[in-house]
Amino acid sequence: MRNINLRFVTETYDEDGLLTDFAVNCPENFNFGYDVVDDIAVNDPDRRAMVWCNPEGEEHVFTFADVKTWSDKTANFLAAQGIGRGDMVMVILRRHYQFWFVATALAKLGAVMVPATFMLKEHDLEYRLNGASVKAIIATSLGDIAQVVDNVADACPTLTCRILVNGAGGGLTPEDAEGNLVFPDDGLPLGAALSGPDGICAAPIERAGWLDFNTGVRAASADFARVDTLAADPMLMYFSSGTSGNPKMVLHDSEYAIAHLVTAKHWHNVNPDGLHFTIADTGWGKAVWGKYYGQWLMEACVFTYDFDRFHPSEILSLIGKYRVTTLCCPPTMYRMMMAENIDAYDLTSLVYSTTAGEALNPDLFDFWKEHTGLTIYEGFGQTETPLTIANLTGSTPRPGSMGKPVPLYNVEIQRADGSRCDTGETGEVCIDIHQKAAGIMLEYYRDPVKTEAAMHDGWYHTGDTAWCDEDGYFWYVGRNDDVIKSSGYRIGPFEIESVLLEHEAVRECAVTGVPDPVRGKAVKATIVLAEGFAGTDVLTKELQTWVKKRTAPYKYPRIVEYVDALPKTVNGKIRRAAIREVDEAEAPEGLV
Repeated sequence: MRNINLRFVTETYDEDGLLTDFAVNCPENFNFGYDVVDDIAVNDPDRRAMVWCNPEGEEHVFTFADVKTWSDKTANFLAAQGIGRGDMVMVILRRHYQFWFVATALAKLGAVMVPATFMLKEHDLEYRLNGASVKAIIATSLGDIAQVVDNVADACPTLTCRILVNGAGGGLTPEDAEGNLVFPDDGLPLGAALSGPDGICAAPIERAGWLDFNTGVRAASADFARVDTLAADPMLMYFSSGTSGNPKMVLHDSEYAIAHLVTAKHWHNVNPDGLHFTIADTGWGKAVWGKYYGQWLMEACVFTYDFDRFHPSEILSLIGKYRVTTLCCPPTMYRMMMAENIDAYDLTSLVYSTTAGEALNPDLFDFWKEHTGLTIYEGFGQTETPLTIANLTGSTPRPGSMGKPVPLYNVEIQRADGSRCDTGETGEVCIDIHQKAAGIMLEYYRDPVKTEAAMHDGWYHTGDTAWCDEDGYFWYVGRNDDVIKSSGYRIGPFEIESVLLEHEAVRECAVTGVPDPVRGKAVKATIVLAEGFAGTDVLTKELQTWVKKRTAPYKYPRIVEYVDALPKTVNGKIRRAAIREVDEAEAPEGLV
């Protein structure tokens, strides 16, 4: 390891080794592809960059030299299609290893990567393609996303190039009655047949109106000269998952990549000789948080499992098989692991665990500590930011708290009038942007009204609410939209969920507000029961009493609904908004 991360940051520690100051030093022409990936590839070519596998049996270990070669070939292939500096390119590639080739190549070209989920439908995709004036789309052959693109292409005049990647498995290969994978009899190499250095991008694909990525990249030259780019150029754009209206387009420059050093180095605690596993699909911002920028700036290796549906037993087995050392996944996934016989799995390689995406319930914190010996270090950030609040390495987490502001940012909890909240008072989490703050979004692309609403008076307003204790720890309450206003009270869902999850009958739950003619909103708990329990009136009364005795009585759920599963994103985050939408649609006219 050559500590190249120290070129881009200045750090200060106290006598106990805790990070006290962290500043980003971004060169004017910084480019992640050249100044990180290629630098490591030239000077430490055999260093592992990614261990990649899928349920079909395909496995690859990519060195940084490999990533340089394949990203250079990809850049030449894309340049031949007219893709260059400033062009918007949508990327929908699940967890295929080609994502890392494409992301690095687009950075080298100076193009803007626009990741998206494979779950999009026609309305969603048409809005995104036109909203961002997307020039090209690089999509997986798996699932129906290519057909969705074809269905809207005529309505998207800026889309001039469609490129298809043969996903060659991705956990979607069907099984027979004995559990054996059944590969299609079409002569294409799939599964284990793709293993080995000659198998990279080996599977071709044909579809009318689309270029074949794998074939084109294999044929492209591996010689690629550096293109002039600036760190201030747009580099990455995500569509935020808003709770109402069309999603916002969150635009970042190249400095965003460096800001994620605080994520990887001081929160994930990645070791350059270890193996880091963040469980996230590449269509969501958490992927570049945990599978790309900060980890590779730390010269560390990432682990990627190209699966379709989350099965906790699979993930737990992979940790032992590949000797994963650091793990990050949302609380929902940890909770699903709790339902397994976790002591039956070899987790001895794990030395560090982190979580983000939603608040961490104290009972989960305690369970993981008891069965693995590891503390879960919670962190907080958004699509618009890197890590902003966290329990950093060396700190002492308080179960249920998301930690303290990271030293890169000045963070306050503010009232609606912009004044700072008192200790214990709930308000909005706001980040100081009186001067440009590294990693905070440039803007909501093409939406000055929403940009001004979020970034004004020298502060970025996150839309998330929290309170701060006397020792500076932040405690999450909820999104502004999640907070339930009932009978004059402001009720955060997380506290009630945490209490319910301590009951043995509750496996998962989501707390929302439903229209109520008297209270405005009534507290509702939507619950997935643990095995062996039934959703009876007796149990409902018991759970309501349970909450009343453990938190303020006015917070108890007046409505309890039992369901088989909660609506979630592809990354396992519970979608309270989806529950609210159903309840509001079913409410009597005049209540919503």
